[in-house]
Amino acid sequence: MDHKKINAPRTTITRNFNELDAVTDNLYEAVALISRRAEQINDDLRAELQDKLQEFATHVETLEEVFENKEQIEVSKFYEALPKPVNMATQEWLEGKVYFRYPEIEESAE
Repeated sequence: MDHKKINAPRTTITRNFNELDAVTDNLYEAVALISRRAEQINDDLRAELQDKLQEFATHVETLEEVFENKEQIEVSKFYEALPKPVNMATQEWLEGKVYFRYPEIEESAE
């Protein structure tokens, strides 16, 4: 999924509990699933950012030789402007884009 194109809010907003727990009928379970998805999104974004910043990395030996790189600053600003991972995960949850399953139920059904 392209996290840069998701239309999640950039700030914290009030949510309707009935919308959040509509799928699971349990608010705490819904929040736990959203939390796990937010961790996945955060890990993906962090890895992607590190990969892009490595392209601009310079290997210097002394602190006096550190230079500001405009491209690196622009990439960092872009990622800082993205919505927070929990907002992205909540938006995906409300749109029904989060897949989850219960392995213990599947094992007992077999």
